[in-house]
Amino acid sequence: MSQLALPLAWPDDPQEAEFLLSTSNAQAAQHLRRVGAWPVMSSILVGPRKSGRSLLARIFARQTGGTIIDDAERHPEAAIFHAWNAAQMDRRPLLIVADAAPPVWKIGLPDLRSRLGATPSVRIEPPDDLLMQALFERAFMRRGLDARPELVQWLLARVERSYVAISRTVDALDQEVLQHRKRLSIPLARATLASAGLIIDRRAESGEASS
Repeated sequence: MSQLALPLAWPDDPQEAEFLLSTSNAQAAQHLRRVGAWPVMSSILVGPRKSGRSLLARIFARQTGGTIIDDAERHPEAAIFHAWNAAQMDRRPLLIVADAAPPVWKIGLPDLRSRLGATPSVRIEPPDDLLMQALFERAFMRRGLDARPELVQWLLARVERSYVAISRTVDALDQEVLQHRKRLSIPLARATLASAGLIIDRRAESGEASS
């Protein structure tokens, strides 16, 4: 599968150029391109861990000259409050990256809670099959693992639809191949991932026969 390029303009950077775009994150990317349409000079980007949300935020900052607060739940609420106010005053966009938006993200400071309540939020969704396939293929290529197309398709039917599961799956297979000098194959993947508790069968859940 060819890499899907993010439709943003920024100076060439090998790391940033690796952001993969699909229906799972296209809405978020589009929102970050349209700062002029934001009702306030701040937005909240939420999404699962390992989803590329931090990379997308860095691309946003590079393109717009804006600022970012990553892992916002770990920052003092007063600091976020002052950053939000500064963004409005300076007309410099602020992107707040978090696991979830309020009210799921519990804000104790009333003034910050009211401001974030007026702040648009956009979400990176769990990976669709297209993105999962691209992420698997890229991860295997980076590890120097010969993952045949039939293995990737087998994984798509049996690995949880999450960015963390993709990362853990590749880690487990890489370790198995390195430790035992084995060729990456479906039987090896079945045994390794079953032992690690990383297999689900999404085809069985939909009523299809599994192999």
